[in-house]
Amino acid sequence: QVQLVESGGGLVQPGGSLRLSCAASGFTFSFYAMSWYRQAPGKERELVASITNTGGSTNYADSVKGRFTISRDNAKNTVYLQMSSLKPEDTAVYYCNARGYCSGYVCFPDYWGQGTQVTVSS
Repeated sequence: QVQLVESGGGLVQPGGSLRLSCAASGFTFSFYAMSWYRQAPGKERELVASITNTGGSTNYADSVKGRFTISRDNAKNTVYLQMSSLKPEDTAVYYCNARGYCSGYVCFPDYWGQGTQVTVSS
């Protein structure tokens, strides 16, 4: 079955770094654009970063530009989020997303991971 399993979250001090990983299985990973979202308590889920299926193009929320880097390894079916210069406002549950798409008359759904907690605090 389809699985997206995030790892790498935890507690880090302001200014620190973390790398999140999302291991995918059960679908053709290299066909999907991938994204990282986050949701802080009491707030809506927001898009943090995305990467095309080939890895040739990336996009970032303004709040993380220059601090976060999304990358992928299609041979390992894994997408990463390198987070640096972390701030307390980066505290959230981070979710991995495989973005659904349509090819001709066939459409494929979005897939979501279960999330991993990132807490930035001294």
